[in-house]
Amino acid sequence: MLPGVGVFGTGEIANVLVPLLREKGFEVRAIWGRTLKEAKETASAQNVAFHTNVIDEVLLRKDVDLVFIVCQPFLHAEISVKALGIGKHVVCDKPAGLHQMDALKMVRASQYYPTLISLVNHPLRFLPAFTQMRRCLQEELIGPLAAVVLMDVRVQLGTLFPEKYNWMCDAQMGGGALNLVGSVVDLVSYLLQQQAVRVHGVLRSYTKTTGAINGIRQITAPDFCNFQMELASGTLVTVALHSHTVPAKTFSQEVLVYGSKGHLVVRGGDLFVLKEGQPKEEAVYVDVQDLHFSTNNSLLPRPYIKGLCKMVGALKEAFGSKESSWIKAPVSTAATFEDGLYVQAVVEAIRKSNETRQWQRVQLSTDSPLNHDQIIRYGYARMSTM
Repeated sequence: MLPGVGVFGTGEIANVLVPLLREKGFEVRAIWGRTLKEAKETASAQNVAFHTNVIDEVLLRKDVDLVFIVCQPFLHAEISVKALGIGKHVVCDKPAGLHQMDALKMVRASQYYPTLISLVNHPLRFLPAFTQMRRCLQEELIGPLAAVVLMDVRVQLGTLFPEKYNWMCDAQMGGGALNLVGSVVDLVSYLLQQQAVRVHGVLRSYTKTTGAINGIRQITAPDFCNFQMELASGTLVTVALHSHTVPAKTFSQEVLVYGSKGHLVVRGGDLFVLKEGQPKEEAVYVDVQDLHFSTNNSLLPRPYIKGLCKMVGALKEAFGSKESSWIKAPVSTAATFEDGLYVQAVVEAIRKSNETRQWQRVQLSTDSPLNHDQIIRYGYARMSTM
């Protein structure tokens, strides 16, 4: 028996996630939205029987054992901590809260309940092109992993901002390009199995207002991000991400890894290799798999949707074991809350670098802000005020 699912959120990800969960055999038992109107509209569109704007009403349902948190980032830590405290499995969307203190609370809660699943949704880890790229790197197809000298990431996508002003337009609420940067930072550590020691970044907000008529609120979230990371081995990673000049629904992604004997590159969902002495690139993996439901109306990039689909499939395998309630192997490559904490440390260093216009060291917070009893009280106290 697969666990019943509660979904926190009513945006783009939720509208893609619910059909994915059903396709894999999960039953979506409840939808939560910030307002009752949003929850009702999403539940009606997705044919979910129960909807609410009260967090406890989802978490305390006996038919909900797994929660997907795909709402506003400032709620991620609070919902995750409380869900784990009452025995629910948790998959939280990126980012892991708004800052390191949020992520650290999530890490501590997951450590107190190791028998529960606690993952961060970084779907690129499950995209076949990147799982194949990681295998090629481990097999030293372009030379030893330690000899990788450069990784170059370029992402262009349509506008990040909706017609009407919401949290995605506000930098303080976790909106803008930094949300996507988190996935890139996580992807680098997943592929190269190294972490960044220092970063240098530039953030810009080129889009100033939404498309709404008579809109007066200014967009503060960045739609352009360019940064460099120096890894522990000396490998340099360059990342360029922008969305301010690209038509809606446009998406292009290129990830290049240069080794001592050639390079690997993922373009879209396809993987190519160029070895030393070869005249041109060879295809290693070509993505021909199609999704079993329509995503034409979604603004989410297809590689992210396909990665999410693979992750839900891995969760199905994890819960499908007859030997125990769940097994770790199928989701062993998924991002954990500890990975989410590292990503937050890098993102904070990028923000600081943008302010100081200097290289900044990545400083990972390790001081626990709460003990076990405080973690439980924190979750309940925060939820009771919402």
